[in-house]
Amino acid sequence: MIVRWGLGELRGLLSELGSARPLLVASERFRDLELPVAARFSGVRRHSPLETVSEAVAASREADSLVGLGGGSAIDTAKAVSAATGLPLVVVPTTYAGAEWTPYFGVRDEERRVKSGGSGARTVAIVYEPRLTLDLPPGESAGTALNALAHCAEALYAGECEDAVVGARLIGGNLPAVVADGHDLEARTRLLEGAMHGGKALADRGLYLAHALAQVLGGRYGLPHGAMNALTLPPALRFNEPVVPEAIARLGEALDTDDPALRVVELARLGGFERLRDFGVSEEDLPSLAAEVEVRPGARANPRPVTAEDAEELLRSIW
Repeated sequence: MIVRWGLGELRGLLSELGSARPLLVASERFRDLELPVAARFSGVRRHSPLETVSEAVAASREADSLVGLGGGSAIDTAKAVSAATGLPLVVVPTTYAGAEWTPYFGVRDEERRVKSGGSGARTVAIVYEPRLTLDLPPGESAGTALNALAHCAEALYAGECEDAVVGARLIGGNLPAVVADGHDLEARTRLLEGAMHGGKALADRGLYLAHALAQVLGGRYGLPHGAMNALTLPPALRFNEPVVPEAIARLGEALDTDDPALRVVELARLGGFERLRDFGVSEEDLPSLAAEVEVRPGARANPRPVTAEDAEELLRSIW
C-alpha cells in the first residue's frame, strides 16, 4: 500500500498511477473541495446504501480510477464501486474509521434494514490530511476514534500486535485533547496516526464481537458505526477477558489503565455516548438483535463463543 501525508501529494500520486480521469466519490460536504479529479459523485450517504452504490457505479463509466474521500461510508461506497468495476482506488480518509486498510466494505439494504458486506476493492494508495479533520464534530471525532480503538483492541486477541499497541496509545492519549479543541492540529495528527495503525491492525487480524454487535445495531437502525462501537466495545472486552486476559492487559498498558473497559467508557462519554436507548434502540428488539449478532462473522470468530443469550445480555448491559 502506498501511504502519503498531505493532500498536496494527491496530484503527483495520481500521475504516478497513470490516472487521467479520476472520479471523486464523496458526500455533499466535500463536493466543492479543490482536487485534481475529472468528475465528481457527491451522493454518498451513511452506511453506503445499495442504491447509492449503484448510482456511484453508473457515475464511474468514464473514469480510469477512483478517489474515495470522506469517512467510513464514503470509503465503503468507493470500495464497493472499485470491487464492481475493477478500478484502482486512492483513499483520503477524513475521520478515524480505518476503512482504508481493507478490501472489505459494508453496504446497507435500507428496505430490509440489514447491513451486509463484500470484498474485492482495489485500494492502491492512502493519502492522510489531518487538516481535513479539523471541523469534524466532537461526537463524530470520538465515535470514529473509538471504532479505531476497537480495531486495536480486537487485533490483540490473536497475540502481540505492535500496530494495535501503538494505535491504542495514540488514540487514548490524543482523543481527549481533540474533543477539548477540535482545531488542535498536533492532537488531530497524532489521532489520525493512531487510526492508521488501528487500520493496519484491522487488516492483519480482522473483526470480532464488538464489531458484530455494532454492525447489527447499525444495520437495523441506521446508526453511526463509530457511536455503536463506542458503546459495544466495553462489554465485549469484559466478556472476552476470561479467555484472553493477556490481550486485555496489553490494551490496558497502552491506555495507561488497569481497567481498559472502564477507560473506553470514559472516552465514549467524551462523545456523549452512554446508552443504546439514547439512540432510539427499542428494548423489545434486543432478542432479535441478539439473534442476528450470533450469526455475524465477527461473533463466530470471537475468541470466546457467543450465543444469542450472551449477546442479549451484553446488549441489555448497555441499553
